[in-house]
Amino acid sequence: MASGSASRYLARMTEPAQVIRQRKPDWIRVKAPTSPGYHSTRRLMRDLGLATVCEEAACPNIGECWTKKHATVMILGDTCTRACAFCNVKTGMPRAVDPLEPEHVAIAAAELGLEHIVVTSVDRDDLPDGGASQFVKVIEALRKQTPNTTIEILTPDFRNKSEAAVDAIVEAGPDVYNHNLETVPRLYPTIRPGARYYASLRLLESVKRKAPHIFTKSGVMVGLGEQRLEVHQVMDDMRSAGVDFLTMGQYLQPTPRHAKVEEFVPPQAFDAYAAIARAKGFLLVAASPLTRSSYHAGDDFKKMQANRNAQLERANG
Repeated sequence: MASGSASRYLARMTEPAQVIRQRKPDWIRVKAPTSPGYHSTRRLMRDLGLATVCEEAACPNIGECWTKKHATVMILGDTCTRACAFCNVKTGMPRAVDPLEPEHVAIAAAELGLEHIVVTSVDRDDLPDGGASQFVKVIEALRKQTPNTTIEILTPDFRNKSEAAVDAIVEAGPDVYNHNLETVPRLYPTIRPGARYYASLRLLESVKRKAPHIFTKSGVMVGLGEQRLEVHQVMDDMRSAGVDFLTMGQYLQPTPRHAKVEEFVPPQAFDAYAAIARAKGFLLVAASPLTRSSYHAGDDFKKMQANRNAQLERANG
């Protein structure tokens, strides 16, 4: 163990356990949401019967994003068939798929005036296609209702159904396909037990192979006990799968029942990770303690477009 890591470890071990669990450094503290924009966004979601990952996953950025009327819609209900150790979304037997959900998502995008929308979902291992057809219907509804809105989807792994699911969704034509690896492969058995690291990598590679024009995106959390070189290897794996955009943020423990935070990673470490990721060839990197998959997604999409255009110009120059 490196001397710096050892010092941090010993410092943590000498503190009372309750203090370690509750204390958060200043760089990840956020204010409670109170703005009128936040409340109007919340009312719209309730009126349309839509779930959001912002609420269900207890995202720390909800106040900032909803004030700007940026909400990440979570389709296929609010109940997940998995029980990942990091996720605050409730687990159980989901309700039937809502046939009006795609139309309601499109109405929400129009009401909010979204230039860019992020649509994610719970895992639906109970459905024959894992819920892929609902993603397709949502994309189609958005193209019809708000044709100028760019569409980013954040899908589950569609366990044992990924090939057909990816084919259907790619055919529908989202602008960005996101699927998060979440953590390093060593931690999958405890952090993401229902998933398989290399299956997720294959899904991302499949999207890029089938539709090179679609931006691919993936994210990881740090602070779960991963080692620096393991994170670097995940970056290499992503690049081998053709991933364009890497997001990296601090894991925060939603409740005492979830995996504990092993380390609060300082902003300087995120900067170092970002520099390495850029050197590995990602079109775009977003790395900070509060970064989440859909945080500033619209602005980041424009940056990705600009970076790709610049890359093409250099190649043709």
